[in-house]
Amino acid sequence: MTLGIFTRLTEDIDSFITRDPAARSRVEVLLCYPGYHSVLFYRLANALWRRRLKLLGRFISNIGKILTGIEIHPGATIGRRFFIDHGNGIVIGETSEIADDVTLYQGVTLGGTSLEKGKRHPTLKNDVIVGAGAQVLGPIIVGDGARIGANAVVLKDVPKGATMVGIPAKMVMGRDKGLTEEFTAYGTPTEDLPDPILRSFESLRAQLNVLAKRVKDLEVELEEAKPMAGSDVANDKGLSSSGG
Repeated sequence: MTLGIFTRLTEDIDSFITRDPAARSRVEVLLCYPGYHSVLFYRLANALWRRRLKLLGRFISNIGKILTGIEIHPGATIGRRFFIDHGNGIVIGETSEIADDVTLYQGVTLGGTSLEKGKRHPTLKNDVIVGAGAQVLGPIIVGDGARIGANAVVLKDVPKGATMVGIPAKMVMGRDKGLTEEFTAYGTPTEDLPDPILRSFESLRAQLNVLAKRVKDLEVELEEAKPMAGSDVANDKGLSSSGG
């Protein structure tokens, strides 16, 4: 069992080295990374929580929050190779479930939308990345490999491989729209990840331009039709006079 815990903690260190180019060594991660420290506090607090030492687990968890600025409830379920980048301001609720190889950036909230007991926090599947400041709320499921853009507010299930941005979050990339390797964890705009609200305005503007052009064309056609209509009336009058 001790070997298993040591292996798990070593994996966590390696995940920081793999996913953070600023990490130079395991010793640096161990001594200088509050994200890793928060994972250490969580592993200990969770072990106590599962052994029904819940008050002690909460106490250890609270110490971790004070020292790291990252709040992880000891009742949460977190898988292997969990990576927290920067991390300050992260909140992970009691019934949150996080699978393997998940990445969270600073300011992320995995929160609940109900005061009832039971499952009320999100489930993040394997390889999910949640950008800075994003809010994932309620007992929803974020599918394997999904990406949550910075500052997005996610209130519904996210399909596997989708990229979600905006408030409320909408899918801008997915299996039905083409997968992408591009992901902006800090919300910098790119052509690959358009803001869905901005895109809606652009669509409306394009439609208005089309309608305006059509109205202008109809006005021109109407102006051209007036002389012809006047000529036909004059001809009708001439024929009537000659007939009389």
